[in-house]
Amino acid sequence: MLKSFTSNYSDNSTDAGFQFTFFCDVCKDGYKSSFIESQTYKKKKGARLLGQGASIVGSFAGGVASRVGHSAERGSSAISQQFEGKSPEWHKEHEEAFDKAQNEAMEHFHRCPGCTLYTCDQCWNEDATLCTTCSPRQEVYVAKAHAKAMQRNIDDAGKGATVWEGKIESKTTMCPSCGKPSGTGKFCNNCGASLELKECPNCGAKNAQTTRFCNNCGENLLAKPAAAAGKCSGCGFENPPGTKFCGECGNKME
Repeated sequence: MLKSFTSNYSDNSTDAGFQFTFFCDVCKDGYKSSFIESQTYKKKKGARLLGQGASIVGSFAGGVASRVGHSAERGSSAISQQFEGKSPEWHKEHEEAFDKAQNEAMEHFHRCPGCTLYTCDQCWNEDATLCTTCSPRQEVYVAKAHAKAMQRNIDDAGKGATVWEGKIESKTTMCPSCGKPSGTGKFCNNCGASLELKECPNCGAKNAQTTRFCNNCGENLLAKPAAAAGKCSGCGFENPPGTKFCGECGNKME
């Protein structure tokens, strides 16, 4: 029974030879051991009849070749089913090759004393003698924290940023004279009519040209202003609006 220094591995062996891939428990990157040719296969490859065991090996080899890199067989039970039917000589070679592959791969892995995971060189913090999951590299962690802080600062600055400084006021978008889009100027682009806002005579609020009542105080903007009463400068008599001569003394009204 094969027993690896890490359970996270795949057996890529075929009847022609032996090769294994060991994976990092953190990043899942793999290290593939050197290929070792099977002496049993080398002796039998020229024979005419390989026997039942060799036939099974041959059919399995074809299936494995089409699936290399797409799946990983893990666990002793899966391994035993995978190579069922092979000769005792082949199995002996397989175990010896597996031992050599482990010794070769162990040089590229580290066992973390904190979480007991096997990690590759990239996931190993050599200063802390722990994996980078248990003890991230200081320069990497600082850079990551700096990047997150920068993102937060940009987001906060964006919330309070002023992206438009124009004056917000009511604009006449349709010309009250011709009824067409008037543009953004003081006069209509089509007929030249004035687009100045209408000022309420009561409160002074600005209203659109087509507004009938002031949106601030409700004053009727279409009503004509009442004529001022005429007070005689000579005798002080109050004359009706529009009077040209005083009705009391006949003085000419100014």
